[in-house]
Amino acid sequence: MNGLLLAIALLLLAVILTFAPAEGAPAVLLMLPLIGAVIFGIRRMDDRRFLLRVFVIALLVRVSLGTAIYIFHWQEIFGGDAITYDFLGDALIHVWQGNPEYQRAIDVFYGGGSSSGWGMAYMVAAIYRIVGRNMLATQYVNCVIGAATAVLAYIISMEIFPNRTIARVAAMLTAFFPSLIVWSCQGLKDGPIVFLLTVSMAAILKLGDKFSVKYVVALVLALCSLLTLRFYVFYIVVISAAAAFILGKNRLTAQSFARQLIVITVVSLALVYFGVSRYATVQIEAYGSAAQLQRMRSDAAQSAQSGFGGDVDVTTTSGAITALPIGFTYLMLAPFPWQFGSVRQMLTFPEMVVWWCAIPLLILGAWFTIKFRLREIAPILVFTSLLTLTYSIVQGNVGTAYRQRAQLLVFYFIFVAVGFVLVKEKREARAKLRRAEREAARHPRLRPEQIKDRMPAVG
Repeated sequence: MNGLLLAIALLLLAVILTFAPAEGAPAVLLMLPLIGAVIFGIRRMDDRRFLLRVFVIALLVRVSLGTAIYIFHWQEIFGGDAITYDFLGDALIHVWQGNPEYQRAIDVFYGGGSSSGWGMAYMVAAIYRIVGRNMLATQYVNCVIGAATAVLAYIISMEIFPNRTIARVAAMLTAFFPSLIVWSCQGLKDGPIVFLLTVSMAAILKLGDKFSVKYVVALVLALCSLLTLRFYVFYIVVISAAAAFILGKNRLTAQSFARQLIVITVVSLALVYFGVSRYATVQIEAYGSAAQLQRMRSDAAQSAQSGFGGDVDVTTTSGAITALPIGFTYLMLAPFPWQFGSVRQMLTFPEMVVWWCAIPLLILGAWFTIKFRLREIAPILVFTSLLTLTYSIVQGNVGTAYRQRAQLLVFYFIFVAVGFVLVKEKREARAKLRRAEREAARHPRLRPEQIKDRMPAVG
């Protein structure tokens, strides 16, 4: 297996250097230390052999697709925002080099801190500062980030359910679900957002057990980065973290209360130090009204053929409640078969079939987790619930709903994995009982229960 992966990696490297020699070499060199950092972290984990293979295969898949998108200029098909971030990153480099004529473009996009995604422009500029203007390098950095997200999904699952099968299923779904691959192999902000969300949740769950400077730093950096990429997600994560620290993973004691209070205080002071309160004021003024949310929703519903609910008014409570069912349906299930009007939409059909089939497992796993692991799942439950409700109300476009569902998929996959394992264990138990009954038929003196007890336990 390792030899096969090495051969595939070398073949992919040859393709990159053949079809994109000028951009490919520096992009690969930039990617190598990031890969090394992830592998170093994996090697300290118990299930490192499995995680290492998942990470490497997920990375190869993303690099392959990302390279194809770059070589064949498919950015407009899969994610035109990458072109915008490429321009803005290059403009920032010119500004840093003392060319003020590019400052206007940066100021317009930055919007005084009220825009969503300006952090991605700075990320691209930082990459360009190292390797020069190179969109492929940005894509490869995102490929590593996307593949590493699968490892974080494993860590989060193990914090909630110390069950290796659940964690492996969640990691596999995160690593190889098509939409997560597409969004994390391009120069888009979606991959970093999902990665930062998983970092935040992993840090929150770890801090629920014990205080650690390492995880406090990871949480603060992830939150500050989220603020620059998609600010409203930052606020939802903060609410989720507060709920988790207040509830606690275990029974409240004086020691756990003091620990949670210290974590909340340290994180709050760090966010204030980084100027979060100033950005919050600007963003609330720009987007904190129902009228602004209505304009955003109407624009999304009317600016493309895939819009929906264009006549819904969310400026009132009744209007928001009216928008919720249809918005939730589109967020969770769209695009539907009758909406596949283009090649790009048709490409999503296999994924959607898998996702629709996974919905019953999602419901089963969510019910079981809430019933038996409520404290552990609290931050993820609060986050997914709030973000799902938010998108259900404000989104009015099928394409946008499909794209933003990726921010929730990693956490949905944990519930799907739980549901999968429950069904699997139930089937195995039934098979074990049938074998015991057949054995009892051959040995009438023994009851089936006695024979079943003599058989090896499943798992």
